[in-house]
Amino acid sequence: MKVIAFNGSPRKKCNTATLLKSALEGAESQGAETELIHLYELNYKGCKSCFACKERDGKSYGKCKPNDDLKRLFEEIEKSDAIFLGSPVYFGTISGQMKSFIERLLFQYYAYTEPPQSLAPKNIKTGFIYTMNVHEERAKKSGYNVHFENNQRFFKFIFGHSKSLFSHDTYQFKDYSRVVADLFDLEYKSKIRKEVFPEDCKKAYELGIKFTQKE
Repeated sequence: MKVIAFNGSPRKKCNTATLLKSALEGAESQGAETELIHLYELNYKGCKSCFACKERDGKSYGKCKPNDDLKRLFEEIEKSDAIFLGSPVYFGTISGQMKSFIERLLFQYYAYTEPPQSLAPKNIKTGFIYTMNVHEERAKKSGYNVHFENNQRFFKFIFGHSKSLFSHDTYQFKDYSRVVADLFDLEYKSKIRKEVFPEDCKKAYELGIKFTQKE
């Protein structure tokens, strides 16, 4: 079994990456082969709307045509059994790098048939891990859930399976005294970091285990 995680944060060792690593460790505990990809290290752009993946009888039908750093990754995804996508929440939605990645990944498999159908070669378990520095209630009031639910709906349609994990009130800065962040209660943030974030890591670990099991 192969499980790949994609880090949509520019940071390689912070909240999002830590949770993705926990998920992979859970998968590894069950014997899975794992890989962590940092999207900000790659050279690619979002969908260019070339429609090569939609051309009738075309060589690239159902495949994203641009020959950049995503080409190999898409090939690896088709060989995998499960993938995790992790992103911090920026202005209520995923990072730009992750958004561009998702555009390219999903659009190639979305067939403009009636009714629409998926061209993905097989079902793949997909899991989203979101990190955000607001509490759960604030996220709901700000409409974050609309974006999260859309992602889950499209991934379930394309790959047949999708789960989500949310980590709220994340500790954003190493040293809050060096930044203007009076909006946040540092004592409360520290408590969440100490007591809640480890539990989120456990949930990610358990999700990694679950993704290796047959349903």
